[in-house]
Amino acid sequence: MEALLISHGAAALFCLSFLAATIFPLGSEWLLITLITKELPVSMLVTTATVGNVLGACTTYAIGMWGSTLLINKALRLEQNTINQAMTAYKRYGSWSLLFSWLPIIGDALCLAAGLLKLNFPRFALLVTLGKLGRYAGIAAITVNTMS
Repeated sequence: MEALLISHGAAALFCLSFLAATIFPLGSEWLLITLITKELPVSMLVTTATVGNVLGACTTYAIGMWGSTLLINKALRLEQNTINQAMTAYKRYGSWSLLFSWLPIIGDALCLAAGLLKLNFPRFALLVTLGKLGRYAGIAAITVNTMS
């Protein structure tokens, strides 16, 4: 499986990044690091991973905005406690909490909470993009610095 993903480069990174921000408990960071070590263009890889992950987060937002409770529970498989924690963080820190949408588990719940609370979509997209771009750029910078 790993060889298949690596052989498809940026397309595989996009798909894995998208899925990692939706219903599947996946990580895309390992593939980003692997592709950087294969000397593919770093800016292209960071952009690809960010776009895929943001679009996945938008899917979770849409499920929160328009999905039923059954869809939320079955599709996202988030525990109610995790959703409650995200709602509490969101209510306490406001939409700025979406800068942390890249965090495992709670990040998906933050995107869902934004949808449930009907946050303005452009604001949602901007904050999620900044958070996820920061994470991927940071990982890329550490990887490149480690290689040199």
